[in-house]
Amino acid sequence: MFTTRPLDGPFGVAITGGLDVRAPLSPEAVEEIDRLMDEHALVLIRDQPMTTEEQLAFTRQFGPLDIGFKKVVMKQARNAEAEVGDISNLGRDGKPAARTDKRILNNIANQLWHSDSSFQKPAAKYSMLHSVRTPSWGGETEFADLRAAYDALDPRIRDLVNDRMAEHFALHSRFLLGDDSYDADQIAAIDPAMWPVVRTNPRTGRRHLFIGVHARRIEGMTVPEGRMILLDLLEHATAPRFVYRHTWKEGDTLIWDNRQTLHRGRHFDLDEPRELRRTTTLDDRAPELALAG
Repeated sequence: MFTTRPLDGPFGVAITGGLDVRAPLSPEAVEEIDRLMDEHALVLIRDQPMTTEEQLAFTRQFGPLDIGFKKVVMKQARNAEAEVGDISNLGRDGKPAARTDKRILNNIANQLWHSDSSFQKPAAKYSMLHSVRTPSWGGETEFADLRAAYDALDPRIRDLVNDRMAEHFALHSRFLLGDDSYDADQIAAIDPAMWPVVRTNPRTGRRHLFIGVHARRIEGMTVPEGRMILLDLLEHATAPRFVYRHTWKEGDTLIWDNRQTLHRGRHFDLDEPRELRRTTTLDDRAPELALAG
């Protein structure tokens, strides 16, 4: 149905023909993209600029929308603004915001390796990041393949983590960056979520790690031991051999599977405009709540 080519990296695929993101998709096209996501976990679409409304319409074809961290930072969580993640450094006047602006502080946390909304149940399924404006340098996004990382684990580490549960907490990454400005209501806005450290894709049967900066402890271990194991797993999973690095062009859209990948943004000059727009769907794979088995 679509023509594709591999990305220039260890995983991922680009759709090079047969897809118009601004037109409604047939059920067969949705299923084909789902198949590509299961197989590749990362899909790139080049040179198809979208408005916010077009991006929302495209994303909704893959499931209900997720608002994730905005449950913490927005008083009115469910509205059109909440359904779009503004991954930019721009203020309402369209100019780069001050470095002390809360939006900048929040987006700096995106430079830590994470899976969107792993801190809630259900967590995120697909995220779709669309490039509107790019800076003159920097601002790339990196993606780590948690399937290949699991396959390459030392068998003794694999045995250690296969049946373990980890707790993911929404504000763990913010506290790591020294942002302690959240009040009691915001801290309580999203209960911590327990997830298996190793999960299985029920459509393919392939196992993968499920970790990232939101994971703060492993059940049944002391906090120091669990955190060191989580840090070791994160270091392993984000080694260069597992990572695709994307240099953005305006009109790019990248779709990734949050259940099988980690991602992070890279540094750029905050005095230059950079604008990306993210939409995210909620996970619909209930069988994955079970341990890898």
